[in-house]
Amino acid sequence: MSSPEYCLSGHPTLPCNVLKFKSTTIMLDCGLDMTSTLNFLPLPLVQSPRLSNLPGWSLKDGNAFLDKTELIDLSTVDVILISNYHCMMALPYITEHTGFSGTVYATEPTVQIGRLLMEELVNFIERVPKAQSASLWKNKDIQRLLPSPLKDAVEVSTWRRCYTMQEVNSALSKIQLVGYSQKIELFGAVQVTPLSSGYALGSSNWIIQSHYEKVSYVSGSSLLTTHPQPMDQASLKNSDVLILTGLTQIPTANPDGMVGEFCSNLALTVRNGGNVLVPCYPSGVIYDLLECLYQYIDSAGLSNIPFYFISPVANSSLEFSQIFAEWLCHNKQTKVYLPEPPFPHAELIQTNKLKHYPSLHGDFSSDFRQPCVVFTGHPSLRFGDVVHFMELWGKSSLNTVIFTEPDFSYLEALAPYQPLAMKCIYCPIDTRLNFIQVSKLLKEVQPLHVVCPEQYTQPPPAQSHRMDLMIDCQPPAMSYRRAEVLALPFKRRYEKIEIMPELADALVPMEIKPGISLATVSAVLHTKDNKHVLQPPPRPAQPTGGKKRKRASEDIPDCKVLKPLLSGSIPVEQFVQTLEKHGFSDIKVEDTAKGHIVLLQEAETLIQIEEDSTHIICDNDEMLRVRLRDLVLKFLQKF
Repeated sequence: MSSPEYCLSGHPTLPCNVLKFKSTTIMLDCGLDMTSTLNFLPLPLVQSPRLSNLPGWSLKDGNAFLDKTELIDLSTVDVILISNYHCMMALPYITEHTGFSGTVYATEPTVQIGRLLMEELVNFIERVPKAQSASLWKNKDIQRLLPSPLKDAVEVSTWRRCYTMQEVNSALSKIQLVGYSQKIELFGAVQVTPLSSGYALGSSNWIIQSHYEKVSYVSGSSLLTTHPQPMDQASLKNSDVLILTGLTQIPTANPDGMVGEFCSNLALTVRNGGNVLVPCYPSGVIYDLLECLYQYIDSAGLSNIPFYFISPVANSSLEFSQIFAEWLCHNKQTKVYLPEPPFPHAELIQTNKLKHYPSLHGDFSSDFRQPCVVFTGHPSLRFGDVVHFMELWGKSSLNTVIFTEPDFSYLEALAPYQPLAMKCIYCPIDTRLNFIQVSKLLKEVQPLHVVCPEQYTQPPPAQSHRMDLMIDCQPPAMSYRRAEVLALPFKRRYEKIEIMPELADALVPMEIKPGISLATVSAVLHTKDNKHVLQPPPRPAQPTGGKKRKRASEDIPDCKVLKPLLSGSIPVEQFVQTLEKHGFSDIKVEDTAKGHIVLLQEAETLIQIEEDSTHIICDNDEMLRVRLRDLVLKFLQKF
């Protein structure tokens, strides 16, 4: 039986695939593609006449997200395996609105930081209430009359509004926490195991295996030395199929080089009296940026420049990064036992160089001084506190906005704010695997087959000559695209069956070839929770009259007595000689495609000898047939 894989996402770094494997339906991640928000106007905290009056831009409809679910009935999904906190943002749509009733598995940092990302998103959307809701534009006849890019958007009828915090909490309550290398049994059929992927706090690759087959799911992995635990590569070996997704979105950019550019551009701006705006998520790369700035501040003469981190979840994020010690790389783990905080942003906070606030209101407005550096969301520039700063600082060429998140086209993100005087620097930092690292990884773990998104099997459209920017492996990778069902290239051939000790004791094997022994067995196959056990057959019911048993034969199991199995081959010449010794004459032998036919012409009898069967055909003479059968059996072993 082959295993199909359903692709529900067209975004390789925000995957959502469904794997049907050994009677179990497993969803691999549920990433939320938020690039559709770029079709909408930003949501300012304070009404902005300039944004409201922009010509040629689409309706301000809050937020829109794409949810592709019609390919498979999600109520049939048994479990969801989460790779990292970026790949779980669609979870409330699935758990709360599709009939899904299974279990979700993820590590504790993934759940807690995922909660922060969802909480920030909900907060950003809900704090800007819409005076009215527009939905008629989703009608195809109206949509085609709209300006680009909305008129070209696909399947807008499936776009959803943002979920609520109540739905987030309900979704997260369905998650079961797991640790690295923990083996989780799914209905006795399949075992799944999370492995460290090296990309983010708690990020995981997954092993999905039965007794005889192994599927590895590699999503969002990094071989660079950053703050998470390093990637576990060894456990991926001996995979029948390796599903590969979540590679870097910017394969030509070196993360270390981008961090260097980030620091130098930041320093240049504040030295000249300008402010720096960093649109970011509240977790992940921001930890590394703050660590680099910690080492850079004094040497660059930035000691007096305030750093502000503004997010509804800023405080929780900074605290979580310090308490998940077991999920950190070795160097950071050792600091915990000194004791020292594993991340240096703790010292930045103590020395007042880094301040964090839940929003622009309250303490921030009284503490705010310029020039400064502000880290805030959302990277799409469509909602959150970043909208206010783009409006506030966009008119001055002294200020700079530095994009470090690669999830959104920075040119599209900036479009509603044009004309813009402030400088725009693109320093995307993506530590996930690039194609050189993937080639090395695949050579080391040597899966029999690689399965990946179609985008990875050809060079990027803008760099069609770059044959090095694609997956190169042998045999060539199998590719899939959104809304496609792919049959994985292996078939299940074997099933493990246990045998009860008392039944095993009763077996009497016979050697039929050197090193090969066989034994017949009469048993009952008992199957429960996908585990199969051979048990002794039931004994017959004992008589109830109190009479003593007269015959030992009453102990025979209540089942058919099996005929003996036969093995061996019949040498035709010796068989003919035996027939002659037993009084048969006028014997003729004919060769056939499958064996031989022995004709007893006088007895009008035919014996057909083939590799896997022997037939005795005689005309209503049972005594003759039995005589010939016994002569045939002399050449065969019985067991």
